[in-house]
Amino acid sequence: MKYCSNCGETVEHKIPEGDSFPRYVCSACDIIHYQNPNNVVGCIAESSDGRILLCKRAIEPRLGFWTIPAGFMENKETTAEGALRETMEEAEAKVKIASLQSVIDVPFASQVHIMYRGTLIDDAFGCGPESLECHLVAEKDIPWDDIAFPTVTFALKSFFADRTRNEYEVHTAAINRNRWDIAQPLPF
Repeated sequence: MKYCSNCGETVEHKIPEGDSFPRYVCSACDIIHYQNPNNVVGCIAESSDGRILLCKRAIEPRLGFWTIPAGFMENKETTAEGALRETMEEAEAKVKIASLQSVIDVPFASQVHIMYRGTLIDDAFGCGPESLECHLVAEKDIPWDDIAFPTVTFALKSFFADRTRNEYEVHTAAINRNRWDIAQPLPF
């Protein structure tokens, strides 16, 4: 960042008084420009026969790999609203949210991935502009080696384990390395 979005003057990268992290601070109007993690929201959408809606990515990162419908949360929406919107945008599917499924920290990318569990309404879906293909897939047919992100792998594996037990809980994990690596459950 070079210029203040409030007044257009130059900014300095420094630790403001009373803070503990370097921030961009305007040299003219003293506004502090905070940069905080981005939330990615998504939904494990289940059909009436237990299959899961997967989308093949039409965009980078991970073009051509499979994921659940998910993307960056927008301002002025709840995490659940964002998950519903992303499911509609990527897979033209309406879902009913059942519960929060997982919260996964991705500190190296300054992101938090928040996944919900939901059911497809009327089992209807299509293919949005960010998806090359969308399919309902049985657990045994999940293309595990072609899943786009470890956060999605973690969410799906914990979902299927919960479904086998017929006990759903909220799962937490973190990717602690400076790369997309296997999500590790948090120790609590």
